[in-house]
Amino acid sequence: MSDTIISRCEAKGLRMTDQRRTIASVLETSDDHPDVEELYARASAIDPRISIATVYRTVKLFEEAGILDKLEFGDGRARYEDAERDHHDHLIDMQSGEVIEFVDPEIEALQEKIAEKLGYRLKGHRLELYGVPIKK
Repeated sequence: MSDTIISRCEAKGLRMTDQRRTIASVLETSDDHPDVEELYARASAIDPRISIATVYRTVKLFEEAGILDKLEFGDGRARYEDAERDHHDHLIDMQSGEVIEFVDPEIEALQEKIAEKLGYRLKGHRLELYGVPIKK
């Protein structure tokens, strides 16, 4: 990722209010996949004037501009991450809701091979694995 969420928003011509800048900053420093309520809690701790409605509107605006990716892992919560993060896949712990990011070269190669076998050149993909911890 060569630039910030704020700079990409500005490059796309989005008006960046102080509250949008705060929300963008919170997103940029998140190493998890926050939902709107989590974003609101983090952003309002920095700027108490931010409302949850502002967070909803801002993530929708950023998503429509291609700045954020919306992720839905089947738990009824839309989560968000920077659309320009390095490629990774997700393993979702169905008991705790924890989302684990991973990259596996064998899986990446297999997906390319499958697409080619079916007559396609792969342009992108999203892999989500759902599981429960193995009891030892």
